[in-house]
Amino acid sequence: MTEFELSCALPPGPAFADLAVLAESLGYARIWINDSAPLWEDPFVHLALAAERTSRSRFGIAVAIPTQRSEMAMAASIATVARISADRLRVCFGTGFTARLAMGQRPMPLDALARYTSAVRGLLAGETVVIDEKPARMLHADGLTASRPIEVPLWLSVFGPRGAQVASAVADGVIGPVHPSLPTATMVSGTVLEPGESPQDLRVREAIGPCRVVRWHSAYAHGGPAAVDALPGGSTWRQQLETLAPQAERHLLAFEGHHTHLTDRDRGLLDHIDTTTMVGDRDRLAAELAGLAAAGFREVMYLPTGPDVPRELRAFASIRH
Repeated sequence: MTEFELSCALPPGPAFADLAVLAESLGYARIWINDSAPLWEDPFVHLALAAERTSRSRFGIAVAIPTQRSEMAMAASIATVARISADRLRVCFGTGFTARLAMGQRPMPLDALARYTSAVRGLLAGETVVIDEKPARMLHADGLTASRPIEVPLWLSVFGPRGAQVASAVADGVIGPVHPSLPTATMVSGTVLEPGESPQDLRVREAIGPCRVVRWHSAYAHGGPAAVDALPGGSTWRQQLETLAPQAERHLLAFEGHHTHLTDRDRGLLDHIDTTTMVGDRDRLAAELAGLAAAGFREVMYLPTGPDVPRELRAFASIRH
């Protein structure tokens, strides 16, 4: 079987450091943390806390949203966690699809993402870069952060031919479709079935639901009522949401519970979610992971969700043992 790394991805919140300690004990290759200021706490704070409680696990941010932090603020945060974690950090930037739509904004353009990534890379290297038409450089004195250059891999989360082209120019790797020349990771959700358990059982649907209902969240936020109404159960879901807020504020509810928990209206979608992909016994899931590796993915990032995340982490890690 083609080799790949099995990692996990967790939201920044009060349980992150404890879950990171558990993930390290289970052998996950990397512990990624999500970034979306409208939904979660600050990822750099939680990475620093987790880094001080672990020794082997590598870390990543997937995906860091450029418009939430200036280039200099991002470089300083990266430098801080890289130092605390003894250079166990990787950072992946994205256009902010969810984070920006949750605030009623469009994702940032790819050209802007490329410029931002290049500027952060230059700052970490100790170079002088241009920010807002003025020269800028990390001015930290000796002893106030690691000396430059600070070597942290910078990845991009991009899709499509244009995204692949931008990644080729400015990135060390990609989260998204397999890139022709860069190492590529992909995100998956799922759950390992217990003996005698069915994919339609409530435990299973509650476990995978927070990731699987995002299809409806994104459809409504990106495509509007027509897009979500075209999905099974979408019209009912939309009507329930729209009774809770005036039109100008409905984007604030579209991503409620995104990747972490199910709202009452989301539970109405559980009969319509995909319960086939990455849902099965260990042998079946091992075969699915092997298929991803054979397709060219060098890292699989598992997103455990539901009411018992520690159980999901333990069960999924057992696939490779």
